[in-house]
Amino acid sequence: MKATAYTNGKIFTSDDANLYADAMLVEGERIKWVGKEAEMPAGDYETVDLNGKRVIPGFVDAHMHPIMLADFSKKISALPPVVNSLTDLEQKIAEVRDKQEAGEWIQGWGYDEGKLAEKRSPNRYDLDKGCSDSPVIIFRTCGHVNCVNSKALELAGITKDTPDPQGGEIDRDENGEPTGVLRENARSFITPLLPVTSDEEKIEEIVDLGELLASQGITGVADIGCLSDGDVYGYYINAKEKGFKQRVGIYYMWDYYWQNKDFVIPQEQMDGDQQIHVAGLKTVGDGSFSGRTAWVSEPYYGSTDEYGISVCSDELMESAIKFCKENRCQYSMHAMGGAAIDRIVNRVAKEEKWNDDETPHLRIEHTTEPSDEAIAKTVEHGFAFATQPIFFYAEIESYLANLGPERTKKTYPIKKLLDRGVNVCFSTDAPATSWAIPSDPFPCLKAAVTRYAYDGTDCGQDQAVDIETAIKLYTKNAAVITGLKNAGQLRAGYHADFAVLSEDILTVAPEDIDKVKVEQTYIDGQRVFG
Repeated sequence: MKATAYTNGKIFTSDDANLYADAMLVEGERIKWVGKEAEMPAGDYETVDLNGKRVIPGFVDAHMHPIMLADFSKKISALPPVVNSLTDLEQKIAEVRDKQEAGEWIQGWGYDEGKLAEKRSPNRYDLDKGCSDSPVIIFRTCGHVNCVNSKALELAGITKDTPDPQGGEIDRDENGEPTGVLRENARSFITPLLPVTSDEEKIEEIVDLGELLASQGITGVADIGCLSDGDVYGYYINAKEKGFKQRVGIYYMWDYYWQNKDFVIPQEQMDGDQQIHVAGLKTVGDGSFSGRTAWVSEPYYGSTDEYGISVCSDELMESAIKFCKENRCQYSMHAMGGAAIDRIVNRVAKEEKWNDDETPHLRIEHTTEPSDEAIAKTVEHGFAFATQPIFFYAEIESYLANLGPERTKKTYPIKKLLDRGVNVCFSTDAPATSWAIPSDPFPCLKAAVTRYAYDGTDCGQDQAVDIETAIKLYTKNAAVITGLKNAGQLRAGYHADFAVLSEDILTVAPEDIDKVKVEQTYIDGQRVFG
């Protein structure tokens, strides 16, 4: 096969040993050479003129929920510009009801009370106005809180006398009646009642999602937990056969498997150099800051005794650690608040590293308020943080309300983490992101570089990073932390995964980073977009 020479480009490789280039050779699925065009090895090549465009490695979204995102795309979007108020939401629910029979579920996602005109969460009575003869559920943007209508509460058997489950809360009014808001593990009352998407539908949705991701320059993702016990690996393998191109590292949500004695991860599925591989397990240690359910070390703003929720039981956590040690796979723990982060860091710090490559054996998701002690132990033991600058950028109303302005500036202390040697990467947590197109990487990069929220709120200028660092965290670091082998950098022997951009993202004004578009995306040397 004749190699292809990509010339006349502005190539940013994310490879610190060879960071800038203007030409690249691709042979088959791999990069053969990267460097200065004048030094390119002689040969008979097909040539592609990059026309002076900026080229970067394909983005690796190290924390997202692709199956959920693909599914949510078919549901009501409860975010601006579609929904700006509870009245808008009621209208959207009514529109769906008009197209369905009574009794059929109506589902939506993405509500954020800070973005609604009423500045409050919807409740059962709001949803009842849209539809009262069918069950309705709207997922909050964080994914840790749901709101349901009275019909759904009736079907789930949730009444004034229903106790809170372990690790969850049923919101109640002054008379003790459920308001319809279900937090953390209280969501489990509803989950078994929701309609099940067929395997064929899920596979087609994944294929469609792959096209969206390609248009955003995303060539690899971590599926960091699916809220079901379906055949996640099989879904992706079948989607691959139907044209899905992205690399995927799969993390099984351990809650659904830990009591299944027959659950195994075949060794051949754990090779990170193949398109689809299983990376490890995921558990959820606490909730979200926007929902005031993250388990914090310091009380929430305006409170003296509100510390959030510890979600993961000791038994579940210990069984996950045992499985990961025995199978030499990664353990991922969702931990946003300081108390949740300290808990998992202190526990796994007692163990020796149980895998033998550069992939961290423990990765901690979100890590909004890590303590200095947790940071030090993370560096000492080779753990990693997968964090999301898009959160403070897109959900600033909730952060200010729940943490206050000064504490908000200290969240997601990326510069501090890097200065202290923490292995950090970026991601979006789509669809659990309060943004209209939640998987878009560019607002996330803009947030990291400017440290301003979308509305101009200062989110801590001392924690800003430069654009080159931000790209590395979204490519090279993300690939390593997700266990994607030979990906995330443009260097010899690596997969030829890259994006051609409309503007030079290294020189565009920081406030305009989110205006940069992807013109072409390549995966394994094949153009998959543009």
